[in-house]
Amino acid sequence: MAPVRGDGMRGLAVFISDIRNCKSKEAEIKRINKELANIRSKFRGDKTLDGYQKKKYVCKLLFIFLLGHDIDFGHMEAVNLLSSNKYSEKQIGYLFISVLVNTNSDLIKLIIQSIKNDLQSRNPIHVNLALQCIANIGSRDMAESFSNEIPKLLVSGDTMDVVKQSAALCLLRLFRTCPEIIPGGEWTSRIIHLLNDQHMGVVTAATSLIDALVKKNPDEYKGCVSLAVSRLSRIVTASYTDLQDYTYYFVPAPWLSVKLLRLLQNYNPPTEDPGVRGRLNECLETILNKAQEPPKSKKVQHSNAKNAVLFEAINLIIHNDSEANLLVRACNQLGQFLSNRETNLRYLALESMCHLATSEFSHEAVKKHQEVVILSMKMEKDVSVRQQAVDLLYAMCDRSNAEEIVQEMLNYLETADYSIREEMVLKVAILAEKYATDFTWYVDVILNLIRIAGDYVSEEVWYRVIQIVINREEVQGYAAKTVFEALQAPACHENMVKVGGYILGEFGNLIAGDSRSAPMVQFKLLHSKYHLCSSMTRALLLSTYIKFINLFPEIRTTIQDVFRQHSNLRSADAELQQRASEYLQLSIVASADVLATVLEEMPSFPERESSILAVLKKKKPGRVPENAEIRDSKSPVPNQNNTQVNHTSANNSNATSDLLGLSTPPALQSQQGTLIDVLSDIYSTTNGTSGSINNAKKFVFKNNGVLFENDLIQIGVKSEFKQNLGRLGLYYGNKTQTSLQNFTPVLQWPAEESTKLIVQIKPVEPTLEAGAQIQQLITAECVDSYRDTPSLQVSFRVGGGQIQKFTIKLPLTVNKFFEPTEMNGESFFARWKNLGGEQQRAQRVFKAQQPLDLAGARNKLTGFGMQLLDGIDPNPDNMVCAGIIHTQLHQVGCLLRLEPNKQAFMFRLTIRSSKETVTSEICELLADQF
Repeated sequence: MAPVRGDGMRGLAVFISDIRNCKSKEAEIKRINKELANIRSKFRGDKTLDGYQKKKYVCKLLFIFLLGHDIDFGHMEAVNLLSSNKYSEKQIGYLFISVLVNTNSDLIKLIIQSIKNDLQSRNPIHVNLALQCIANIGSRDMAESFSNEIPKLLVSGDTMDVVKQSAALCLLRLFRTCPEIIPGGEWTSRIIHLLNDQHMGVVTAATSLIDALVKKNPDEYKGCVSLAVSRLSRIVTASYTDLQDYTYYFVPAPWLSVKLLRLLQNYNPPTEDPGVRGRLNECLETILNKAQEPPKSKKVQHSNAKNAVLFEAINLIIHNDSEANLLVRACNQLGQFLSNRETNLRYLALESMCHLATSEFSHEAVKKHQEVVILSMKMEKDVSVRQQAVDLLYAMCDRSNAEEIVQEMLNYLETADYSIREEMVLKVAILAEKYATDFTWYVDVILNLIRIAGDYVSEEVWYRVIQIVINREEVQGYAAKTVFEALQAPACHENMVKVGGYILGEFGNLIAGDSRSAPMVQFKLLHSKYHLCSSMTRALLLSTYIKFINLFPEIRTTIQDVFRQHSNLRSADAELQQRASEYLQLSIVASADVLATVLEEMPSFPERESSILAVLKKKKPGRVPENAEIRDSKSPVPNQNNTQVNHTSANNSNATSDLLGLSTPPALQSQQGTLIDVLSDIYSTTNGTSGSINNAKKFVFKNNGVLFENDLIQIGVKSEFKQNLGRLGLYYGNKTQTSLQNFTPVLQWPAEESTKLIVQIKPVEPTLEAGAQIQQLITAECVDSYRDTPSLQVSFRVGGGQIQKFTIKLPLTVNKFFEPTEMNGESFFARWKNLGGEQQRAQRVFKAQQPLDLAGARNKLTGFGMQLLDGIDPNPDNMVCAGIIHTQLHQVGCLLRLEPNKQAFMFRLTIRSSKETVTSEICELLADQF
């Protein structure tokens, strides 16, 4: 062991050496327990310990804690070390407190007082130790205790520069915990003017603080822009000899330059002042010019620092997106990096060019590098660089180069890494659809996709090609011919069979005139694939066969034989048995006219936006360039009144079994981005709004829909209930272009009610990416009748900005556990009379909210969960209902009577049940709802 020198603690060194020399865990624990006993006896002994001994023993406790053992004493001795004037003793005291002391400790008041004493010290080292301790703990208590002292230290003219640096960083740490700590008013100007400080270390620390403040309140701190530009100008025009203390390998102040460039990206445009804007453009041009200069050093540190400033400058140019000259120059500079030997540089160049490709000023400049980018996609060794090359090709694609880029991506897809194949398939499908001038080319591309990478072709892709073929007559014959030829391959992917079965079932007659694709040939070709497919594909093929009977009556007998084979126990799948049996009977019983009507060609689908882009955004949030949005081409949605035979299972309600993805509603349209809403019953409420929409009251009568929506987020819900059990799926959709951080839904439900309705909520990821949607499952069990309903408090931070927080009511009202009950008139009125007690009935008279809508009232009562009983009340306008609320402890019968007064536009609502709490709660839920 090296000899102890200077202020070293020999006892600590010996102890550490003993621990390292232990041969087993048991030996280590034994040595630690021995040392703990020794330290405890020293602290409790009558002999007063000097500062050195306290420091040594506290250090040993700290070391033991870091080994993973609990420490339950020594805190007071550590606090005593804070009052020492020796740096080494005070440092150990602060280190122990930062690591071991809990903010709820009884010693916190003593600690805060000791810290305040050090903050008032004239010794800058003591002040810095105190500031570092505050920042390390970083709790709300610390922020509130020192909210006055630290800002004063930061802006005071008497404070030394080294203390100002620490104060700025300490304030930044506390601001992240407690944003209210930063004072406003005149303090704003004083903090901003730290950018003019003579000491570069102070400016660097202050820039980090101001950047965080700007993200929270950009308008209040907008004055920082001109000062930041001025400081940046002085740095980039300075020689590396002018800032010797802050020059890193011949690059003047690279860290401060990067921070200033990031600070300016918080504003768009950074300034309206033409003078400041001109000066900023000069800075950016100077940085681009310096990138062209020969390097002043061959060391990697020099190129790293130089490129860090360059890439941040390019990010600012892209952010401003207003200076065509700068954008083109930035693109040319990045183009040079595409051939650089350094892999990281090539990656960053491709990533930045993806953003440049979305600008109208630089899109053409990016396209000039197409061949190099294609080469990168094929030849790069690093898969992440190849991924970026694919992203850039996707971003630079337009009508002039679409066919070439799509073909190159298809060629590469055969040998592409498995990790990027699915994303490439989606991008090829999007580009082919967006830029298709001839839809025969689009059909060829999608069928090639299925052939090359069938396992990675999602349902949305092959749904989409079918939708487009159905809506465009000019391509139907070509599609039937092409898919027929594709099916003749010996090895044929199942997705190809699905597409072939659907298209031939609809348009096989268009190619039946050729003997090579005669009806029987088409049928035998499809049926040869039947036994190799999954149950879902077999069901689709059976639907194709019944369509063939309508298109080609001459092969009816052959197809009926197939139906007979699969309508008995030979098929183990109940769905296939049922489908084959029903199709067989339909082909036997129905006349030719009826058959033609039932099995006629599918009608064109109404236009709607493609859902493929939303799938891509969900898989790679924040990485889909805006110029790839499919705004012109629309995706068909189903005709809800269509009675034709569907090619999928009639009994399977799973969204994945819906052939055309019909259970996926239209993409949300808002200024912020595009979302796909999973809820199938809210098509009419998916437009983005400028305000907040809280639909909690409507969920008394329904289970699915949009629960809450504002400019930032949409919350949808789907729920199902059976007896006393319920399950909810909440869908959180991010409507912004930035991720939602610290995303936290918290259940709020009083303890006394939580024993009556047990609610369990599954946690979700803390980050909701841009344009993405996540699901949260909630289960509920009704143990006893209860009042009100649980709430959910949702909080998150948009980017690095202010915390957003709101509370919504969950649709878990007591009526969700109703079971409708049929009753005749005699039973109803007998039960009504029995429930006549004072505590068993409740009545409300209220004015109609709108002109009396009796049909609407009936629909609401049905949605409420009770059984609407017709012909019971002598007055036909009156509505009576019956139901049973299921709880774990008992069942509560409930009767309802709603009497409208058409002349007075009034309603009288009467509720009777066997339990008082249910009576009053049901009455409260329904009052003023009609």
